[in-house]
Amino acid sequence: MPSDAANDFWTKASRSLLKTGVPFSPAVIVKALGTRLYDIEGNQILDFTSGQMSSLLGHSHPEIVQVIQKSAAELDHLLSNMISPPVVDLGERLRRILPRPLEKSFFLNTGGESVEAAIKLAKCYTGKFEIIAFSASYHGLTQGVVSATYSAGRKFGGPVMPGQFAFPAPYAYRSPFHHADDSYDWETEMEYGWSLIDRQTVGSLAAFVMEPILSTGGVLELPKGYLTKMSIECKKRGILMILDEAQTGVGRTGQMFAFQHEEGFVPDILCLSKTLGCGLPLSSISTTTDIEHGANAAGFMWLTTHSNDPLPAAIGDKVLEMERDGICERAAERGEQLSQGLLRLQKKYWCIGDVRGCGLLQGIEIISDVETKASGSALGQVVSERALSKGLSCNIITYPGMGDVFRLAPPVTVTAAEIEEGLEVLDEAFAYVLNERGIRN
Repeated sequence: MPSDAANDFWTKASRSLLKTGVPFSPAVIVKALGTRLYDIEGNQILDFTSGQMSSLLGHSHPEIVQVIQKSAAELDHLLSNMISPPVVDLGERLRRILPRPLEKSFFLNTGGESVEAAIKLAKCYTGKFEIIAFSASYHGLTQGVVSATYSAGRKFGGPVMPGQFAFPAPYAYRSPFHHADDSYDWETEMEYGWSLIDRQTVGSLAAFVMEPILSTGGVLELPKGYLTKMSIECKKRGILMILDEAQTGVGRTGQMFAFQHEEGFVPDILCLSKTLGCGLPLSSISTTTDIEHGANAAGFMWLTTHSNDPLPAAIGDKVLEMERDGICERAAERGEQLSQGLLRLQKKYWCIGDVRGCGLLQGIEIISDVETKASGSALGQVVSERALSKGLSCNIITYPGMGDVFRLAPPVTVTAAEIEEGLEVLDEAFAYVLNERGIRN
């Protein structure tokens, strides 16, 4: 039974908070430290979603806390055009880390805001207005980016921006495109996608915005060679490539940036957020000198209250500094352990249709029928709830109808023992739900 404190909390929440279409979690968290959350009842919860996929180094990392305290006491917020040392330091560190020709950056707050700004940058540089995005994309809910978002959030907001095109998302588990040996034929699928775009465009294609792993869309990995071929097709049409690495950047996938898994590929514009701020609001847009000059000549302008704020910039600089601790290698090692554990669960439970992902961004797709691969969203929701009750936060998608793909993204500071602990809770949750409901296939 909930305690008096919990009941009082929910009474206040019910009368004072506006619902935004996403159900509240039943967990009332009062403390977060490392990979653990602590609820109002005193229970521990292992955090396998890094908060909102953001707390890359875990919660309240000592070095991050130290930077926050120092910055809050000395230099927190300025006029947006007052460029401070923390902002320049972060820009310089990104310039050193990023491959050429990416060398010019500016800083905002959220992922949606960064992609919104990147789209405007591309429109100014190209003088065009049409934007392409994957059919399972999620880039945010402000007007420009929700127009390029197809996995959720488009309905009931009125008309979207003109010139928006959906491109077939690379979904190997469910794609209708196959070779004779039944392997995934992504090349033909890509050709089909471009044939649709070429028929629809009015000749004003500006950019293709994409995630290197479509996270909200179902943890869909781009096949090897996909980005290289896509780059060739975009260049043919004079289209810029915008990569949204909100969840995949800063080491989570085993490379500093997920696009680096594709040797030789560099996007025209790179957006970072979530992991860059380690749970605090910070995002970045990085591009080439040529694009900066061209966009500014066309009158590009972006100004918000918290552009280039010193406090979050100082945090971002510290997060990137943590590359010294081998966070990429840790993510690759712990990610392989997590992936192998999930594959073992797949062999054990028929309702796990697919396991996919890279590094510490893994997904498991829940099905309700082995033959048809029908969605197991309702089943996945119950498994998620059971896991949470047993001390594991393991599925960031809690919106009704979106529980069929679990996203697991522990902090890169997670230990081998904690990975095994999380897998044990998942094992128990699947067993309990299938046995309790008597579900067989």
